[in-house]
Amino acid sequence: MSNEKIDVKDVTAKEYNPKTHKGGDDRFNPSNRIYVRAVKGYYQKMRRYMGWFFMVLFLAIPWIPYQGRQAILLDIGNQKFTFFGTTLWPQDLTLLAALLMLGAFGLFFITTFLGRVWCGYLCPQTVWTFLFIWFEEKLEGAANKRRKQDSLKMTPELAVRKTAKHAAWWVISLITGMTFVGYFVPMRELAVDLVTFDTSFWVGFWVIFFAACTYGNAGWMRSIMCIHMCPYARFQSAMFDKDTFIVGYDVERGEKRGPRPRKKDPKELGLGDCIDCNLCVQVCPTGIDIRDGLQYECINCGACIDACDQTMDRMGYERGLISYTTEHKLEGKKTAVIRPKLVGYGVVMTIVTAMFIYLAMSVMPMELDVIRDRNQLYRVNNQGLIENTYTLKILNKTQSDETYTLSVKGLKDVQWYGPQTVKVQAGEVFSLPISLGVDTYEMTQRIADITFVMERASGDKQKEVQAESRFITDL
Repeated sequence: MSNEKIDVKDVTAKEYNPKTHKGGDDRFNPSNRIYVRAVKGYYQKMRRYMGWFFMVLFLAIPWIPYQGRQAILLDIGNQKFTFFGTTLWPQDLTLLAALLMLGAFGLFFITTFLGRVWCGYLCPQTVWTFLFIWFEEKLEGAANKRRKQDSLKMTPELAVRKTAKHAAWWVISLITGMTFVGYFVPMRELAVDLVTFDTSFWVGFWVIFFAACTYGNAGWMRSIMCIHMCPYARFQSAMFDKDTFIVGYDVERGEKRGPRPRKKDPKELGLGDCIDCNLCVQVCPTGIDIRDGLQYECINCGACIDACDQTMDRMGYERGLISYTTEHKLEGKKTAVIRPKLVGYGVVMTIVTAMFIYLAMSVMPMELDVIRDRNQLYRVNNQGLIENTYTLKILNKTQSDETYTLSVKGLKDVQWYGPQTVKVQAGEVFSLPISLGVDTYEMTQRIADITFVMERASGDKQKEVQAESRFITDL
């Protein structure tokens, strides 16, 4: 047996300071409300710009027209998914599967490299929560004022402020709910129907449902979603390692913490650079103390970094007491950016990306299905030819009317009964019954494999589609 020892990491729970966790004795109690203090800084500015950009993008996309139609529309009722000039049908949903796989491995890659930056910067829960907190602060005051007001009796002035806050929250929520439903129902029609109260029951229900979810999540639940309900916080540890960039507190530099005069050298007082101002706790949206070490509640938003940097500036100390760092760096070791786990996720993500691009480029703008008449294998027509009947299902996936030409391969001197040039409207499934007639003497076998060919009338051979079928005779 090997005598090698396995390194054991002490994960014994620390004795948390109740003053720094949500204002209560139980830091995991959802009823303990967090009053998030506003903070400015580089990371908060970056997060605000990114949040506004993607929020405006989310709100604007359903209003974008393309060729007289909504550019992106996921019409589940009619099983049509429109993306600008292309319409995808259920048989094209392998493209969606590839996109979801790409998103998953992209998230794994980013988490392994930069921790939970998705949660801190782009997660809709975080973006909408900070928007709601912004209205809360503008209408009710700063965090300390809100905490004090909520501990006192309700006054008429406070009632007006809270009413205005909740009204603003509901306006945002209703706009959010309408926008979300607008990805599945034509937005312009939806907006008119909602204003005139002429919408159907289910459309109205889903708008109210998603509005209520937005109001409840961003207005009331907030960090409860991140801490108690989001599965990402639970399985992220499988992607973390000691080289993952996290928000970390430099214990060696910060301890021993404590207040001191600004002009006094902390080394003479036996203190570290942390003045124990607790601003890092007050600005944390999940109410944790980053000085207690890495915790799964941390969403890597960087609010505590900006707050601490401002304190270091006022004290005349170097920034970076709290920073985006790694466990190895905090231990005085070198951070390995390129490592097997990260490379593995990157390789898989690259493969899935290539697969997605291939599938996207393989999507044809039209489709042809052939249904052979099974009630009658064949018949002899008045010309003495053996005749088989088919129904051609022609699908136009584009957002404009198209004209197609049809032909068949695999038969000699075939007679085509029915139109061979058809015009199909945008997004339409067109059924075309046709028959094929062949002289018995031209057939060498009872069942012949044939191929129907459909191409644009313009003769674009690169957009040609084929469908296999059979021709049966009385041999």
